[in-house]
Amino acid sequence: MATKRPRPNNTWQYTIKRKGLLPKPLYLTFDDEAQGDRYVAALEAQLDAGILPADPDVAAPQYALISDLIRGYLANADVADSDRRNLSVLHGRIGGTKLRAINYPWVEAWIGTLKQHAQLSPSTIRHQVGALARCFDWAGRRNVTELLVNPLRMLPKRYATYGVVDAMVVRAQDRQVPVDVERDRRLAPEEEVKIRQVLDREIVMQRERPLDLAHQAALEFLFDLALETAMRMSEMFTLEVRQVDLKAKTAFLEKTKNGDKRQVPLSSVALAAMKRYQKHVQAGSRGMDSLPIVPDLLFPWWDGTKEGRRATTARLSRQFARIFDAAGCGDLRFHDLRHEATSRLFERTSLSDLQIAKITGHKDPRMLRRYANLRGSDLAARLW
Repeated sequence: MATKRPRPNNTWQYTIKRKGLLPKPLYLTFDDEAQGDRYVAALEAQLDAGILPADPDVAAPQYALISDLIRGYLANADVADSDRRNLSVLHGRIGGTKLRAINYPWVEAWIGTLKQHAQLSPSTIRHQVGALARCFDWAGRRNVTELLVNPLRMLPKRYATYGVVDAMVVRAQDRQVPVDVERDRRLAPEEEVKIRQVLDREIVMQRERPLDLAHQAALEFLFDLALETAMRMSEMFTLEVRQVDLKAKTAFLEKTKNGDKRQVPLSSVALAAMKRYQKHVQAGSRGMDSLPIVPDLLFPWWDGTKEGRRATTARLSRQFARIFDAAGCGDLRFHDLRHEATSRLFERTSLSDLQIAKITGHKDPRMLRRYANLRGSDLAARLW
């Protein structure tokens, strides 16, 4: 008889043991208890009859609706916060769609609805499609749906751009046709100075007193590392000490947003910031009021859990929003520092596009093309 227990993330874990039939216990996780009971009962009936599943290690429920699949994906996979938000929206809008009805014509019709009826921006459409595509990819790897192929991966380039027919429909509703607006926020030199003043607890922008910054040294180091490496916020605050090799001048990222491993070189500025930070940690100075929650981590905020990573991202984003606001650049976001760092790699080095992509982890050449224009402008400025 299988045993089951609730888990902290509102899911249920089942353990099935069959001595002499299963080589090891089988662990299954479901986001719905009733669904889990039904599936496990059917599986146990097979095992009682001596029938071994084709691949018991990946046995999983068959999802029927998009809403079922989204819930299962969010409960059992490591999903980025942005994807969670988009999938939550899709859960309410198209969750009742049967997965067996999903094919390429359905995808085209759905995207047409996003344009002609919802009038979403191209970037929002791409984010929603990307989140659902990754959800379908997860389902395909685990054979939990009847989807044999992911039709979202068959979309052509520029699928999110409004075509002639889309534009006509939108204008007929007296609405403006949405266009791509790429965020291109750069960090001005004077803004960087003011941000460092705030981080250094100096009084700026006529504030009566400096901000109260817990873990001041860690915040300063995170800011330096972001500008020198183009790493994402979560890639930095989840770093373990062992991932940083000062002799090789690299930080090795074992798991990134794209799912790939990558090695990030550390500049002399980043190395100097690292050494300053280590001295503050050892001395317990500059706001280092406690050691990291997980002893092996470089930074003090993350507790090592998936839920804690999302909470840490939100907390640090709010903290830096306060810092940027105090420095007089309230429209700046922490993620803009990744854009700034990538821009500086193009402007200040002779590295090739491919080499820079290996550092930043950008997979889409269209994204890097934006930065390549910076190098062209820089070269043009040097002409007579």
